Amino acid sequence: MKIAVIGQSLFGQEVYCHLRKEGYEVVGVFTVPDKNGKADPLGLEAEKDGVPVFKFPRWREKGQALPDVVAKYQALGAELNVLPFCSQFIPMEVINAPRHGSIIYHPSLLPRHRGASAINWTLIHGDKKGGFTVFWADDGLDTGDLLLQRECEILPDDTVSTLYNRFLFPEGIKGMVQAVRLIAEGRAPRVPQPEEGATYEGIQKKETAKINWEQPAEAIHNWIRGNDKVPGAWTEACGQKLTFFNSMLNTAGLVPEGEALPIPGAHRPGVVTKAGLILFGNDDRMLLVKNIQLEDGKMIPASHFFRGEDSSALELTEAELVTMEAVRSAWKRILPNVLEVEDSTDFFKSGAASVDVVRLVEEVKELCDGVELENEDVYMATTFKDFIQLLVRKLRGDDKESECIIDYVEMTVNKLTLRMPHQLFIGGTFVDAEGAKTYETINPTDGSVICQVSLAQVSDVDKAVAAAKDAFENGLWGKISARDRGRLLYRLADLMEQHQEELATIEALDAGAVYTLALKTHVGMSIQTFRYFAGWCDKIQGSTIPINQARPNRNLTLTRKEPIGVCGIVIPWNYPLMMLSWKTAACLAAGNTVVIKPAQVTPLTALKFAELTLKAGIPKGVINILPGSGSLVGQRLSDHPDVRKIGFTGSTEVGKHIMKSCALSNVKKVSLELGGKSPLIIFADCDLSKAVQMGMSSVFFNKGENCIAAGRLFIEDSIHDQFVQKVVEEVKKMKIGNPLDRDTNHGPQNHQAHLRKLIEYCQRGVKEGATLVCGGNQVPRPATWTLCCLGPTPQNLAWPLASSPGTLARPCTSVTSWRQAPCSSTRTTRPTWLLPSEASSSLDLAKTWERRP
Repeated sequence: MKIAVIGQSLFGQEVYCHLRKEGYEVVGVFTVPDKNGKADPLGLEAEKDGVPVFKFPRWREKGQALPDVVAKYQALGAELNVLPFCSQFIPMEVINAPRHGSIIYHPSLLPRHRGASAINWTLIHGDKKGGFTVFWADDGLDTGDLLLQRECEILPDDTVSTLYNRFLFPEGIKGMVQAVRLIAEGRAPRVPQPEEGATYEGIQKKETAKINWEQPAEAIHNWIRGNDKVPGAWTEACGQKLTFFNSMLNTAGLVPEGEALPIPGAHRPGVVTKAGLILFGNDDRMLLVKNIQLEDGKMIPASHFFRGEDSSALELTEAELVTMEAVRSAWKRILPNVLEVEDSTDFFKSGAASVDVVRLVEEVKELCDGVELENEDVYMATTFKDFIQLLVRKLRGDDKESECIIDYVEMTVNKLTLRMPHQLFIGGTFVDAEGAKTYETINPTDGSVICQVSLAQVSDVDKAVAAAKDAFENGLWGKISARDRGRLLYRLADLMEQHQEELATIEALDAGAVYTLALKTHVGMSIQTFRYFAGWCDKIQGSTIPINQARPNRNLTLTRKEPIGVCGIVIPWNYPLMMLSWKTAACLAAGNTVVIKPAQVTPLTALKFAELTLKAGIPKGVINILPGSGSLVGQRLSDHPDVRKIGFTGSTEVGKHIMKSCALSNVKKVSLELGGKSPLIIFADCDLSKAVQMGMSSVFFNKGENCIAAGRLFIEDSIHDQFVQKVVEEVKKMKIGNPLDRDTNHGPQNHQAHLRKLIEYCQRGVKEGATLVCGGNQVPRPATWTLCCLGPTPQNLAWPLASSPGTLARPCTSVTSWRQAPCSSTRTTRPTWLLPSEASSSLDLAKTWERRP
């Protein structure tokens, strides 16, 4: 099929390239005339391919098509017109000329918003759904029949730029190509547009973008983000016109303390804080503006509004002067009409457009080996001198913002002042869950509420995955060298070591882990894990494989290992930090980004870990943490099309469900660590004392909440009674108590549900005929105290025979099944089943159940 492409910009260029890759013949490209000596990207690309390019300044005059323009178009013999991004009015003589007609892209779900400012109005109206339409062009105003539509969720802080970059641009390109494919196959629909629900608002202009303060904060936020970046929502204050950009409605944890900014007509004065400018709606709710453009065009951080000019200009080193001249050359290439780039040369006043911002950022990133530079930075430093100062500060690492705003929960525990984050961690920021939903995390030692933790919703998962995907595809993480990535992981391990007492205390507080064990194992092995994988970062490499030794070719196959993308990690509650580290460190070393769902009952070390990643300099969006339920958060991660890998530790039943979801969603990779039963077989010729100690440690380590615990003990009949007696003697020596006490051997079970399950297994054993020697009830203390030698845990995790205060183990087998247990020896054996105990003192706890075959 012969196609004429009529449009412009990077969007038009991408659609053109994809159509050619699909094998369609592009017979001509029609784009806008060169601006300030620079050709449009669509025209440049077509010229490289030798495709005829036309740059008509206009297609008609006084409402009539220009004959010579129409003639040049008709000479191409196009069978379909594709208008991917067209800002010109195309006459109907051209629109209707091809036998397949013309299709055009529109950045809204027609007929909801028609017109050139459709994206703006989608945000201004606070729509929850947005998207794009490919429709059959007609002589109306975006009123032609619908061919194809795709929708997406509008996130609370989306701007025109984020919505365009996240969905409208990448998915719009695919949509245009799919529409052409449907036409070529004769399957393209023509659905008449309904008039019901159709709107048309005028083009947003600077004079109409003034903020109306007599409305709620959300409406003001929608107005600002709907006008960001063009034309910019503005107000009058301090004797000048101020334009606001980068508005955020989520102000959780922000305190309106700072210098007041009186705004005529506003319900309350604004407040300039370290985080930015806080504004108020007439409902007294807050919104936050990050950037302000002054009347002279200069963009500044809103937090700097009252600072005035920064007189502390940096003195550049010789190497930095060389970099400056290289950047100056880049400015010259982008601004061909500027004879000489001076310190005072203004990028935008010299004719640069938004596409030039992207080009400048990419050129400087390449020049400076992946320096973290955003389009926003160019708007913040528009003159060459200011841009160089900003760039040098970034290269020196002096541009770091003040410490991230974190709403801590503070507690004095274990002679430490703990400062624990309790919100979701998305895109490098601690934020409330959708709807400000929370739940209580409980201290298993005494049953008290530690704090309210944000409870992630499905929409929060989507935000976290979007942040992780953007960090993977566009962020610094994928651009820095593997060695630099390793340095960041080493730095993170060092920070974890510096905070190891705090992390271990939180683990004891939130999970009931014995502090000394948490210090050595939960935290210590986590630190070792990150150091180990930090060393792997620059050692991940492919292979060279000879596939044909015949001369003269001697062909070789080269393999290359690349990161997968966004990885979803679902971790259990027995080793909250260590299981996080085992899964996360490997993903990060390979260059992936992660969305982590900690166990709902043990979220606090994961959130403290998130804070340390900020201090380590891990780029925003690389690590995201979502406390919440497995059925909601875990399920959405398994179903999400942008998640490329799931790592899960839990039950076999849930593992099967996850594998099915991963297969049905996008055939994502999946790693499962599921339930199991580890037997320990002890014969009569053993060293009995050593066997008892090994059996005890295999059962009671980490309160029995251990994936590799001995889930079954098989004891040779001749030593059975003696073994049981020695076990009881040793168990009586164990101290059950506060996990923060240094002499405690056994802390509380992890949570109430686990404790109840342990007691249930004791009761089930009695009903099935076992003899209860001792225990079987909860220790007479508050919260989750018991001692048990049972087997795997309930929540689908493979735990040991023994469970201690705070955990519920899933039974590996019932009592009756012991009779069928195979034995690899000809000797007779008899199983021993250690169960929870009831203690009258902190030591008095173990007794044994036995059932002889």
